[in-house]
Amino acid sequence: MQPRDLYTKVEDFLSDESFQRWVRFKENHTHWEEWTLESPERAKLVQEARLWIVSMKIEDTELSEQEVQISLQDTWQTIGSFQERKSIWRTHWFRAAAAILIIGAATTAYFLLQRNPTHTVITYKDLVEKDTEGLIEQTNNSNKPQLITLADASSVLLQPKSKLSYPKEFSGNERKVYLSGEGFFEISKNPSKPFYVYANEVVTKVYGTSFRVIAYPTQPNVEVVVRTGKVKVMPNEEIQSDTQEGIMLLPNQAARFVRNNLSFEKILDITQDKPLIASTNTIEQLSFEFRDIPVQQIFTTIEQAYLVKIEYPQEKLKDCYMTTSLSDEPLPEKLKIICESLGSDTRYEMNGNQITIISTGCN
Repeated sequence: MQPRDLYTKVEDFLSDESFQRWVRFKENHTHWEEWTLESPERAKLVQEARLWIVSMKIEDTELSEQEVQISLQDTWQTIGSFQERKSIWRTHWFRAAAAILIIGAATTAYFLLQRNPTHTVITYKDLVEKDTEGLIEQTNNSNKPQLITLADASSVLLQPKSKLSYPKEFSGNERKVYLSGEGFFEISKNPSKPFYVYANEVVTKVYGTSFRVIAYPTQPNVEVVVRTGKVKVMPNEEIQSDTQEGIMLLPNQAARFVRNNLSFEKILDITQDKPLIASTNTIEQLSFEFRDIPVQQIFTTIEQAYLVKIEYPQEKLKDCYMTTSLSDEPLPEKLKIICESLGSDTRYEMNGNQITIISTGCN
């Protein structure tokens, strides 16, 4: 092999094992840097050869973003130290050579970060487009929550500036919906057909419970807060997270997915987390445990929780009292339980946020 001072083309560098090891493993780093900066023409060749090595061997390189940034800083510091030691390198050709090296380091960083990104972006649009069932999309452009009732009688209280996509009917052996923004979910129980909420990078699996998902595209975190029951929070299959198996959450627990480093944080007591407490909605603050309570008061509680209007024959139901637990039920199931408790001739009709109770009185 000819002396490296006689290299005149990129191929000369590519066939030099020492050069390859410098680019890939930083062996003899100071020597190669100083030698490169002796000539702008040489620096240009070195840069081209470096890019070839990087593009051909990138699959063998596993650098984090932090390591790439450190590499860039090292390059600046190296050039700075050369400037301090040798005044002749303050000339125009030195600045040109230095610029080429910096561009080379930045380009290398670009290739590495494209190969090993710290943030895999998964959007609501991406998820919806992959679904082949044919979805209904509900967008809340109002300034108050909107109630959505799904085909399986599950209910979702969709917050303003939020979207939910869901099938008209749930086919197959699972139920899937897609959220962008924030929604409070109450899922009807069906152990043989688990329910999944896809919210950007996070998937929540549930069999029957109530929980809140906060997944606004512009916010740094995705959060899942459990009110009743149990859920499993997992990273989307396209995300390489340290918590691939998922996190199990019980009532009053939460999971926070931090987007910038793809990590999960489990919150064992949401009352100790000020941001979660500050964002708690009315429906999460109300109790649905009723003991010898007038049915009129139960209807009032439901109206406050779901922001619906309930019409009922007040005179016929004024003396009706009820003891029941409605804490782990979606709204349609709550109404069904109430009607069955009042009597066989009592039923309800629901049209959007308007609910009508038809009854001749309680038994």
